[in-house]
Amino acid sequence: MKRILLVLGAACLVTTAQASDLVLRAGIHNVDPKSDNNPVVHVDSNATLSLAGDYFLTPNLALDVLGALPFKHDIRLNGTGENVASTKHLPPTISLQYHFAPKAKFDPYLSAGLNYTMFFDKQTRGALAGTKLSLDNSFGVAFQAGGDIALGNDWVLGIDLRWMNIKTEAKVNGASIGDVKIDPLVYGISIGRRLSL
Repeated sequence: MKRILLVLGAACLVTTAQASDLVLRAGIHNVDPKSDNNPVVHVDSNATLSLAGDYFLTPNLALDVLGALPFKHDIRLNGTGENVASTKHLPPTISLQYHFAPKAKFDPYLSAGLNYTMFFDKQTRGALAGTKLSLDNSFGVAFQAGGDIALGNDWVLGIDLRWMNIKTEAKVNGASIGDVKIDPLVYGISIGRRLSL
């Protein structure tokens, strides 16, 4: 974790004459939590509008910032599948990307970074109706693999897959039911425009 922070910090300080491109993106991303979240409950997947910006520090290195409209997840009991709660979350993520062929027709890239997930608007129903659900915010690493397909006139079609380390302690009326290890795969598609600054 400390090494990732140092790399991201160093990248922010890099200045070169070629650091002049910015790619702005809008798309759809789906957050698909791992199946065995918790012994008691599991979390459903959800997709929503995503926004991202890639600032190129060098021709190959870019600082990526990912944001989105809130994701909403249903929380179900294991075994019965009963919907007993829901929550919304925002997962802002900052990463350092390495682009292998930034000027080619297809530009694959890899990234590593940090994710901070904020849970809010928690609601209970069914077997948990009338109880108070609390979920701690989460801070962890994030990894990405993706690629851009050049469409011409500085437009790109992007596809990517991320893995995020998201874990939260769930409490019902103040009593812990354990950690919920969401650790989702986040996959999506976007349209982007490259701008020269």
